[in-house]
Amino acid sequence: MPALMALRKRAQGEKPLAGAKVVGCTHITAQTAVLMETLSALGAQCRWAACNIYSTQNEVAAALAEGGFSVFAWKGESEDDFWWCIDRCVNLEGWQPNMILDDGGDLTHWIYKKYPNMFKKIKGIVEESVTGVHRLYQLSKAGKLCVPAMNVNDSVTKQKFDNLYCCRESILDGLKRTTDVMFGGKQVVVCGYGEVGKGCCAALKAMGSIVYVTEIDPICALQACMDGFRLVKLNEVIRQVDIVITCTGNKNVVVREYLDRMKNGCIVCNMGHSNTEIDVASLRTPELTWERVRSQVDHVIWPDGKRIVLLAEGRLLNLSCSTVPTFVLSITATTQALALIELYNAPEGRYKQDVYLLPKKMDEYVASLHLPTFDAHLTELSDEQAKYLGLNKNGPFKPNYYRY
Repeated sequence: MPALMALRKRAQGEKPLAGAKVVGCTHITAQTAVLMETLSALGAQCRWAACNIYSTQNEVAAALAEGGFSVFAWKGESEDDFWWCIDRCVNLEGWQPNMILDDGGDLTHWIYKKYPNMFKKIKGIVEESVTGVHRLYQLSKAGKLCVPAMNVNDSVTKQKFDNLYCCRESILDGLKRTTDVMFGGKQVVVCGYGEVGKGCCAALKAMGSIVYVTEIDPICALQACMDGFRLVKLNEVIRQVDIVITCTGNKNVVVREYLDRMKNGCIVCNMGHSNTEIDVASLRTPELTWERVRSQVDHVIWPDGKRIVLLAEGRLLNLSCSTVPTFVLSITATTQALALIELYNAPEGRYKQDVYLLPKKMDEYVASLHLPTFDAHLTELSDEQAKYLGLNKNGPFKPNYYRY
């Protein structure tokens, strides 16, 4: 994770997070551990819980605890365990967090619900998922957001790298590890053609799968068509596809009616953050039999013998069932660290009680820290060129409305 290592070297002397008490709720993986150790090196105290009941790497949680970090998580938590862990993370006598790092918004939600007075001392929230950002904008619209929040998900260095390239590699890994499926010739429907959907489709197409896409947004839909994918409604292909993948961040995308109509052996999984896209609750009825085949793999069997293969009970496939590329998570983790530093050190009044994007200069800085890994050499503008373009030679190089 080259950028985090560079950040430690450059900022360790300054300790830009000295006095920061960061409470975090993210996937607890080896990559998160490097982030936590980096935050600690920069002066912060950290307490952490997991944002997903299946994604915790137990050996990592144990190593962090052994290293003196307060971590409340284990792989395979129940729903009650999940909220208990978040509560234990937050509710400690004599320890008041002043920064929140969230992935999905559950930690922020819990503090609003149980400990609203804590927000008097919290300087800001950093959120990295579509789901969590959506919840923050809802709070802001309702006038209930009482601290500044940084929307890291829509930072260029998160959305255009983690969401796209991470999913492009990890979708195949998650499916292979759980089902050993062969992709060549398989008919796959990917619900949603945002950055996650784009990554999944690209990987499956490269492996020889026949890929259909569902979309609500005509712009994303047109992108899918121009990339060579057939745009369909889910009910048009549900009887024939071999794999169904959700990537929308929405709820009830795959409902019981669709599950009933799927062919025998259809694999069903989710690449969105939350577990709301597939209506798994509708499958827990007496007439259906659940059979655990291996870790994170269930066969759900209908009375006529038809079965579907449900992965991770509809939760995030890649982090529940496989791993994700460390290098691309270095980009996201560095963006999170810089967002924490920015909010923590911002002078009074710079950020109001609203949701903000990371300044573009910081996005560019994160990207630049990763270029040496590729032995990549940036071209520098001459004074004349910079003047012609109306730019500072050191950036930012694009206006805020540029879409990459």
